[in-house]
Amino acid sequence: MTYRAPINDMLLALNHGAGLEAAVKAGHYGDFDGDIAAAVLEEAGRFASDVLAPLNRVGDEHGIKLEDTNVITAPGWPDAYKRWTAAGWNAVSGPEAFGGQGLPLAINAVCTEIWSASNIAFGLCPLLTLSAIEALDAHGSEELKKIYLEKLITGDWPGTMQLTEPQAGSDVGALRTRAERSSDGTYRIKGTKIFITYGDHDMSDNIVHFVLARLPDAPAGTRGISLFLIPKFLVNADGSLGARND
Repeated sequence: MTYRAPINDMLLALNHGAGLEAAVKAGHYGDFDGDIAAAVLEEAGRFASDVLAPLNRVGDEHGIKLEDTNVITAPGWPDAYKRWTAAGWNAVSGPEAFGGQGLPLAINAVCTEIWSASNIAFGLCPLLTLSAIEALDAHGSEELKKIYLEKLITGDWPGTMQLTEPQAGSDVGALRTRAERSSDGTYRIKGTKIFITYGDHDMSDNIVHFVLARLPDAPAGTRGISLFLIPKFLVNADGSLGARND
């Protein structure tokens, strides 16, 4: 079964239902205009039809394999992800200061619909990276931004969100994961998380996990929870990858 993105319907909903056309005319998006929106969505639809949709059957037939400690995706998936990031699709709405295209978030929302409609299994991979980018950009230290933000925006290092624990379920405040301060300014995290979308795979050389944990002196309940950035592979001072995080 082939996929063809309904670009005209999407532009109608975007411009009139979501009010993008009025926002552009009001000058909220600088040089961005309707022609750019149409061109971006046309290219997104083409990529989804040509690259992502054909992977549905491949993914169903091969699935995911666990070999030793390595998660292996279906044939063609790592290559598709590299082509997707190289084309700049992860960076559509990212801040330009860190390598993003700075397009309206509404444009990226429509692109996300295209990825999900053409191949929902693939579309789930970059979904949480968007939240990771926003969290790091708004609340991260300058040191962390310098190391991780551009990699997240380009998609070279996708992000995950790790909230739920076996004994907690939907009660986030019942988490038991602990964070211990170290003398070098980092933290040692101990705990167990479940239901982590794209928690491990072979589509990128690193993964950036955003993990909820509690400091020893933190108050009980949700008010005492902190958010920690934990890479799959530690990052050296020069930006190269070091040892696998334990």
